[in-house]
Amino acid sequence: MSSLRNALPRRAHKERAQPSSRKKFGHLEKHKDYVERAKAFHKKEETLRILREKAANRNQDEFYFKMIRTRTEDGVHRPESEANKYTQDELMLMKTQDLGYVLQKLQSERKKIEKLAASLHSIDNQPTNKHILFAEDREEAKELQSQYSRSEIPLISDNIHTNIKRKIDRSYKELEARRTRLSQLQKMYMDMSMKKELQKNGRKRKLREDEIVSPTTEPVYKWRAERKR
Repeated sequence: MSSLRNALPRRAHKERAQPSSRKKFGHLEKHKDYVERAKAFHKKEETLRILREKAANRNQDEFYFKMIRTRTEDGVHRPESEANKYTQDELMLMKTQDLGYVLQKLQSERKKIEKLAASLHSIDNQPTNKHILFAEDREEAKELQSQYSRSEIPLISDNIHTNIKRKIDRSYKELEARRTRLSQLQKMYMDMSMKKELQKNGRKRKLREDEIVSPTTEPVYKWRAERKR
């Protein structure tokens, strides 16, 4: 009997929706929503209980290494500032690595643009397939025209033309997006190179607007010539 009871179709019991008169109060919470909310609440409650227990059983005289790198202000631990965590040589090395990564991405993006532009250029300049036949008189011309009538030439459906046009448009959009990304990478590379050069030793000053030969929105610096020993 149990197998027969399982074979019979059962009615799907659905939870009621929010009445139209109470739509302004938002979504009506279902039982499954309450279960998830209750589980999350009890999980947070258990985490707080464990943390309170650890704080109550903590040894006040226990030493840990972070004590020498922090200080207490009004009962709150304040870590030391990590502004001078790295030396000047370490900062220069990290900037060089970042600059190399940006340069690698820049070269990769330029190659992709060249490849995509070449493929689109070959599509635009694709020659049309035409076959010219010459006839000696009108009778031979009519015979050739009857043999190569338009009805015998398989026509390409409009769907294929639409799909090809859509793919070409998508390729042009991708090309434009890649060119925009290339310009952004070039600007980033120039800014990072300038910051790296400014961190090097040597006297330098920022040129005024009347001293700049080619007008530009970017700041221009000039280094003092030094004799190399």
